[in-house]
Amino acid sequence: MSDGALFDESVGRGPDADTWTVGELAAHLGRLLVAALPDDVWVAGQIRNLSRANNGHVYFDLVEPTESGRAPEAQLSVTLLAPERELVNRQLVRAGGGVRMSDGVEVRIQGRIRWYAPRGTLQLRMHGIDPAFTLGRLQADRDRLLATLGAEGLLDANARVPMPLVPLRIGVVTSRGTAAHADVMAELEASGIGFEVVLADARTQGPECGPSVARALALLAAASVDVVLLVRGGGARTDLAGFDTEQIARAVAAMAVPVLTGIGHEVDRSIADEVAHRAHKTPTAAAASVVAQVQAFGRGVEERALSLRRGVARATRLAEARLDDRRARAARAAARTLARADDRLAQRGAQAGRAAVRSLDRADRRVEVVGSRSVRGARSRLDAAEARLGAREARGVVHDPALALARGWSITTTADGRLVRRPADAPPGTELVTRLAEGALRSTVVPDPTDAPEHAP
Repeated sequence: MSDGALFDESVGRGPDADTWTVGELAAHLGRLLVAALPDDVWVAGQIRNLSRANNGHVYFDLVEPTESGRAPEAQLSVTLLAPERELVNRQLVRAGGGVRMSDGVEVRIQGRIRWYAPRGTLQLRMHGIDPAFTLGRLQADRDRLLATLGAEGLLDANARVPMPLVPLRIGVVTSRGTAAHADVMAELEASGIGFEVVLADARTQGPECGPSVARALALLAAASVDVVLLVRGGGARTDLAGFDTEQIARAVAAMAVPVLTGIGHEVDRSIADEVAHRAHKTPTAAAASVVAQVQAFGRGVEERALSLRRGVARATRLAEARLDDRRARAARAAARTLARADDRLAQRGAQAGRAAVRSLDRADRRVEVVGSRSVRGARSRLDAAEARLGAREARGVVHDPALALARGWSITTTADGRLVRRPADAPPGTELVTRLAEGALRSTVVPDPTDAPEHAP
């Protein structure tokens, strides 16, 4: 059949040559595609919108890879029927199981282009896959990113962040409710240490893995955690491809606290592991390393406390021994000193006794001398005093009022005892008392007639 015959509108037409029925056009398109592409084709692209039906069929779009968030420039619908799916799965298993078909994975697949009339769509009927293509792309991308991060000094940026001595506030980045989440929590709780866990839920597979994990790390950076566990359970190499992205690598390198990874199984090693502070083989191992550090710190404290107690006990024993020795030496020295003091005291007591006897003898003699002098002086003073007393008694007799009264003198006072010496001391009306040698007289002062004022004629 010539190329011109493929596009001859009369081929397969009904009686009405001017109009196509839908079935006729669909059948014609199917024949054209079979004729144009009769053999298998290999197509490379990125999986999008993958879904698995209950009947075992798989449907997805194969798109031209673009930057995240941009619409694809070209896409092709792919159908993997259940029988061919088993064949493809065997191919993946023989290749080591490193590739799993999921959104975001770049693949090279084999199939035939067909027109699916019931839906009016062009499909690639897939029946083969090239795992080496996917793994090679992943490795090439990984190598390029590692070279870039190394040139910028980011591979060990987080490793240079100091690890806290006792990390008790733990940030965990993983998908909530997954086996990785459960393993981490079980390990932390089994330790019996009072860890405080801050979970940042994130997608850990597919195209959203990078942005989701980066957002979770940013949230924990603002949550004042001591350390971050970035964990995910095992899977195919393509399942873990999200942890080979530049976005996650830079987010981990920028963290101000240590990031410990536990991604996949023991044989898996992602770029996130390369830039982390410390990489572990599993989520459980990552959590166990934090538990071990806190337990080691606790043991260190206990050992230091025990060593301190032992040191104090040794020092106390040595001090007590030295104290006992010094106490004994001090007791012996005190006994010797007291003995010498007793001897000196006895000597000085004897000396003092002899000196006291001599002093008493001298004092007795001085007392006798002074006593005799005092007696003679006292007698002289008594004689002089008696003479002075006699003279005073004679003068007193001379001035005794009673003698004056006996000679006829009298003493006049006011009734209240004031001595009257002149008339002014007793104005008219004053009551007077006059003492005589025998008794007293009372009188009242009356005006003197001679003192009356003269009256004019």
